[in-house]
Amino acid sequence: MVVNGLQASPGIPLLDELTCIRESDGFDLTERLRSPAPPDNTLAECPCILRVLRLQLRVIHLRVIHAATTMKRIPIVVGLLSGAVAVGGFTQNRLDSAAAGRTTSDSVAHSSAKDTITQVSMRNINFYLMPNGALRIRHMRGTIRSLKGGPVVFDDKNSFVIHLTYAEIGLNGTDITTLMNKYIFAYPGAPLKRLQVHTSGSQVVQTGIMHKVLDIPFSITADVSMTPEGLIRLHPVKTEILGVDGDKLMRAFGLSLQKILDLSKAKGVTVKGNDLFLDPVKILPPPAIEGRATAIRVDGDQLVQTFGTVADATPLPQPDTSASAFMFFKGGTLHFGKLLMLDAEMQIVDLRPTGFFNFDLDKYKEQLVAGYERTLPDLGLEVYMLGLDKLSSGGAAIAELPR
Repeated sequence: MVVNGLQASPGIPLLDELTCIRESDGFDLTERLRSPAPPDNTLAECPCILRVLRLQLRVIHLRVIHAATTMKRIPIVVGLLSGAVAVGGFTQNRLDSAAAGRTTSDSVAHSSAKDTITQVSMRNINFYLMPNGALRIRHMRGTIRSLKGGPVVFDDKNSFVIHLTYAEIGLNGTDITTLMNKYIFAYPGAPLKRLQVHTSGSQVVQTGIMHKVLDIPFSITADVSMTPEGLIRLHPVKTEILGVDGDKLMRAFGLSLQKILDLSKAKGVTVKGNDLFLDPVKILPPPAIEGRATAIRVDGDQLVQTFGTVADATPLPQPDTSASAFMFFKGGTLHFGKLLMLDAEMQIVDLRPTGFFNFDLDKYKEQLVAGYERTLPDLGLEVYMLGLDKLSSGGAAIAELPR
């Protein structure tokens, strides 16, 4: 028989025969039936689909009459053809939905990526990570972003990370002591305990108990430097163990701190020879902080670390330029308490400024309740919080609200 000018041979299986039936524009129905999804230009070819379907149905009708042996294949082919009709009829809806879906997805993805990034600037902030342990932030420029996507949630300090583009951050003896005992070596069987740290001139002095079968008192005076990899290096220049010269004692027994101390479970601390190496961001509890330390120095009672360079920090002007101690957040989405701030602009200042502003993420709600906020002309917020050190007299803060 002849269909559309082509010879249909009774000896060819029906599906193979269908591949021979094509329109002059090159449309191939069988290939479309075998494809997992129609391409985007299927709608333009719908008239062609219908014409070919009519021809296919003629072939099936003639084959039913003249080739009864093909009867078992007919239900399958008819089902495929019906599916093709459905595909042709609903292609426009599918294309419209797919296009809308892509547009929505792209928009949401772009929005989500934007929402997770907030520019941050801080000056003169004691940022408490735990009781008696704070980052003494002299200057800081960087970003804060969610680790889970979406807004930065202040109420979950494990959900975001602070990136330091440029910063000068100090740790005093109390801060380092707290970190050592309450975080870095806070696990059963730690080789060092009851540690005390303070500065002496340009050096750091550390005392405590070394646990090695017995508890052994020790004292180490060390020079401080920064490695090219951004690690804090403590190089002992004087060591006392059990009140005697520890350097001579270790040399006599062929020992070193590396052989004595197992620091595999310590957070952010390693030992090589007699030198201790501290990762300046891994030794800190949440929130996570990232950045590359470039310098370190002893300044008074503080060990001051520099992250990045001043040239890396683009200016981020704060609304209230009169505040000497502040935290300023710009852009992205912030979520704290019941407030969700879109396209954020929020400057936090001390209600009773007396130098550095003491801020604690774990107690910020108490600090917030003890203060107030005002809306800026561009609908940003200036938040007056009571410093952590002044919370005990927080009741008097209400009287200080502007009239």
